Amino acid sequence: MTIAITGATGHLGRLAIAALKARGGTAVALVRSPEKAGDLGVPARAFDYTKPETLAPALAGVKTLVLISSNDFNDRAGQHRAVIDAAKAAGVEHVVYTSLLKGDASPMVLAADHIATEAHLKASGLAHTLLRNGWYTENYTGSLGGAIAAGAMIGATPSGRVSPAARADYAEAIAAVVTRPGALGKVYELAGDTALTLPEFAAEVARISGKPVGYHALSEADYAAALQGFGLPEGFAKVLADSDAKADKGALEDHGKALSALIGRPTTPVAETIAAALA
Repeated sequence: MTIAITGATGHLGRLAIAALKARGGTAVALVRSPEKAGDLGVPARAFDYTKPETLAPALAGVKTLVLISSNDFNDRAGQHRAVIDAAKAAGVEHVVYTSLLKGDASPMVLAADHIATEAHLKASGLAHTLLRNGWYTENYTGSLGGAIAAGAMIGATPSGRVSPAARADYAEAIAAVVTRPGALGKVYELAGDTALTLPEFAAEVARISGKPVGYHALSEADYAAALQGFGLPEGFAKVLADSDAKADKGALEDHGKALSALIGRPTTPVAETIAAALA
């Protein structure tokens, strides 16, 4: 059965390809620039979410499609609709979509595109599986250099608990659902095994780095302004600040341990991901 993975040269896509290969499987890489996919070790086909005419031809012969959500926030829901419609036209039998933790129950602005995509998948009649991913630990470790230099992480989550997992854990979940029977029609709420506050996260950074690092809580508006000051576009900065503020109210906390059950091992400890980022 031919498996195809969109966004295969992105962070999650690359890890998903590797996880699938580790399980003895293989996939077709669907990417904007096939010439950049040579190191993946799998066939690559041109596939651009924003160019609907490229989609159905690239899905010829594909039975299972992993739709990794677009990182282009310009009409993400529209891009996803185009992929789903192309999958139906091409005869794809199973779509696995990387959605957001809690789905239509999430209060985050970021959830809107995912809710719309889930609805379109249901309306399409295609058999599908939803991987509702929580936060990647790397969402926090990506900026640790600046945080250590400044002596503090900043954000709008002063006391709420989050349940992050390493990006590789979510990639293994993709490999798991496409290589085993029984995933059709299921919804998986995926998150790390352990919930912690961001001040606790900062304390781990301080412990591992050996340098003083605290957590400086900002209002949602001030955090959005700070992100803009770092060079993020205004709209994206506001979305991230909203996510942080909603996380303070529990939007990214989960205790179901569905991710570790799916991948057959505990999720990667936060400390391990922090240490890897600082290495």
